[in-house]
Amino acid sequence: MHKDVEQARFNMIEQQIRPWEVLDGSVLDLLGKVPREAFVPEQYRGLAFADLEIPIGFGQTMLSPKMEGRILQALEIKPTDKVLEIGTGSGYLTALLATLAREVHSIEINAELSQSAQLRLAQQQLTNVTLHVGDGAMGWPSNGPYDVIVFTGSLPLLPEQIQQSLHVNGRLFAVIGEAPAMEATMIQRIGADTFRRDILFETCLPELDNAAQPERFTF
Repeated sequence: MHKDVEQARFNMIEQQIRPWEVLDGSVLDLLGKVPREAFVPEQYRGLAFADLEIPIGFGQTMLSPKMEGRILQALEIKPTDKVLEIGTGSGYLTALLATLAREVHSIEINAELSQSAQLRLAQQQLTNVTLHVGDGAMGWPSNGPYDVIVFTGSLPLLPEQIQQSLHVNGRLFAVIGEAPAMEATMIQRIGADTFRRDILFETCLPELDNAAQPERFTF
């Protein structure tokens, strides 16, 4: 069985992640090391390395492996970084972030998901993660400022105040927009009042719970 798992992990990296322009060796190594299957619900274990968003209950899904790879590559996380993750979900991306960063604060609106992520992270002996149960759709300034902020669900628009929780030189990753036209976006704080916004690629992600909505015109 073990050999099959390692082969499936290798195939995931070589056939899904690398072709999606994830070429950073440290990110590929990390995806080879942190056991994705340990974060997948029991009944979907056989799909742990498949190119899809695996359901984790409560209407939530895991990000696809290639998306996780692209996020990590874009953020270039350093060992000194303090990271905020909005949407803990299964805890797998949390584990990847925690392996790279100094500390991670991860917010999850669903208490049961947060609890099961806590157990999985403990099994991986990751001690630099603090999980919070709450609504992070408008940010989580109380533990800030942060070097990195990452949203695991899409946002129709990014509330202005969220980027204020970044240190200067801090980076924020979010998928912004509405289906079918969403953009993976990187925002960097260049100075006290200066932000740089880069669109990395187009994609579609399920919307974050309670995400801020644009004003709808009613006629």
